[in-house]
Amino acid sequence: MAEINRRKFLTASIGVGAAGLLAGAASCSWLDLQQAAERAQLPDGAGVLVIVTLYGGNDGLSTVIPFPDNAYHDARPDLAYAPGEVIPLDDQLGLNPVLKGLHKLWDEQKLAIVRGVTYPKPSRSHFRSMDIWQSASPLESVPTGWIGRWLDATGDDPVRAINIGAVLPPMAVGEKYTASALARDMSPLPAEVVAALDTVGVDDPQDTAAMTAIRTAYRSSRAVGSALEPVIASGDTAVSGGTNVGGLTSADLYGKNTLAAQLNVVSRCVKAAVPSRVYMVSLGGFDLHTDERESQQQLLSVVDEALTPFLREMSTDPHGKDVVVMVYSEFGRRVRANASYGTDHGTAGPVFICGQPVKGGFYGEQPSLTDLDDGDLKGDTDFRDIYHELLVHTIGTDPEPVIGPGRRDIGFLV
Repeated sequence: MAEINRRKFLTASIGVGAAGLLAGAASCSWLDLQQAAERAQLPDGAGVLVIVTLYGGNDGLSTVIPFPDNAYHDARPDLAYAPGEVIPLDDQLGLNPVLKGLHKLWDEQKLAIVRGVTYPKPSRSHFRSMDIWQSASPLESVPTGWIGRWLDATGDDPVRAINIGAVLPPMAVGEKYTASALARDMSPLPAEVVAALDTVGVDDPQDTAAMTAIRTAYRSSRAVGSALEPVIASGDTAVSGGTNVGGLTSADLYGKNTLAAQLNVVSRCVKAAVPSRVYMVSLGGFDLHTDERESQQQLLSVVDEALTPFLREMSTDPHGKDVVVMVYSEFGRRVRANASYGTDHGTAGPVFICGQPVKGGFYGEQPSLTDLDDGDLKGDTDFRDIYHELLVHTIGTDPEPVIGPGRRDIGFLV
């Protein structure tokens, strides 16, 4: 894990912000990941957490829709979805019509929707609210993130947590260690060099015992590397939808979107048994104060078209079956639409948890649309309880050094 000078971090963050400071400060390469998997592969049964951050404040009421509620239609006469438009989950709530893949996960009991997620004294500021979610410290500002504190508690491993992208989010920063940012500009070895090296793994009857051991080790290395080659061999195109995998491009597998490209990288790492326990990916653009309906549908389509094939592929992989995905945003939106066919910053919203270890269904109470807090939803589920369950059951660690005492499981994991 990359070490970080705490004083330097605090000083620099005043001027440029934590994320800007950490751009490239703790990078890793494909070779680093391959070597890590060769040294110690991801153990069988080890949980892997994939954190999907939706930046901007996703409108939860247009994602998980209370379609029969008259208060919903009264508050949003131009934004509300008619009952016939939504994908019903029960007789009270339905999914946005573009979330067809997530609906299949729901039917398979592999999607949990935690409703009314919030924290004490919620903030409508993007920066403060995201800082709270990523630091897991609602009442005081702290210079470390919740994943960073987990890294501090678990020791020095350079690939224990990986951010897909050059800029580390604040959640990845610890006092002593940070996650690594996956560099995506590694140039592959020339084909003729790879071909020449492959001859190293071919047995020779004249080998000494030492040479046989070297060849065996090299073949093991190539076996790990082959799982990453679809990404490595094309450099940046691997994360832009152009990789060819068994006759299928990553565009075929994941769709042409940036979130799908990031999850493609995560998939290759998991299948190669890279011993990372946490991956962080993100999608922005959810701050929709104007013309929300069409724009949010486009963004939610990106989410659906990225998550669905990723989780389908993970469900058939020995390590992928232990992957859990959390999808969250820094806040929801206000109940009443504004005059520009959009919504303004709110408070509580839903969090999605999906994957094979998930017990699908609703968790937490659905907030009332009439009993409001100055126009905002009143949530009853603290996001730190979600973190608690993921830390205990997916990552397998003591949650108290990470999020403090007094938290509890919600029950969405098997």
